[in-house]
Amino acid sequence: MTEHRIWDPLVRIFHWSLVLLFAANALFTDDESKTHEVVGYAIAALIAVRVLWGLVGPYAARFASFAPTRAGLVRQMADIAAGRRKAHMGHSPLGALMIFNLLLSIAGIALTGHLMTTDTFWGVDWVEEAHEALVTWAEISVVLHVGAVIWESRRTGVNLPRAMVTGVKRIPKGVSVDP
Repeated sequence: MTEHRIWDPLVRIFHWSLVLLFAANALFTDDESKTHEVVGYAIAALIAVRVLWGLVGPYAARFASFAPTRAGLVRQMADIAAGRRKAHMGHSPLGALMIFNLLLSIAGIALTGHLMTTDTFWGVDWVEEAHEALVTWAEISVVLHVGAVIWESRRTGVNLPRAMVTGVKRIPKGVSVDP
């Protein structure tokens, strides 16, 4: 087993804070409450910090370090189809697509949520409908993300949730690694 320090504390704190705050707003707060709004603004602030960190943070945190390419996506899907156990140092190409999807979806939720509090867009149907559609899409994406993390952890032998807690990926012997 080889160990690789991948995710820095800011990325991990962002991830788990976003998990908690998104779950709180989706499952526990009243949509019309001030708490829902405050949690939404906290989520927006988290996204802003992560975007900044994705531009200036350490290599593994930078979006450029895990931007998926067509070749990388095809290679990962071929590895899955062929049953090849290949780990990725950071996010896999398919995982990176999900990360970008979630960041954009949640940013859209925060934006439409904010718009609903303004004089210009308060009570405007399309803004509320867009907000609700983005929430639904994000919830579906979260379920797919969690399922894929569990499946990929079992397929490759790399405990991805543990790596997101500790920042260290433990790659089993015999598993090849893509950078």
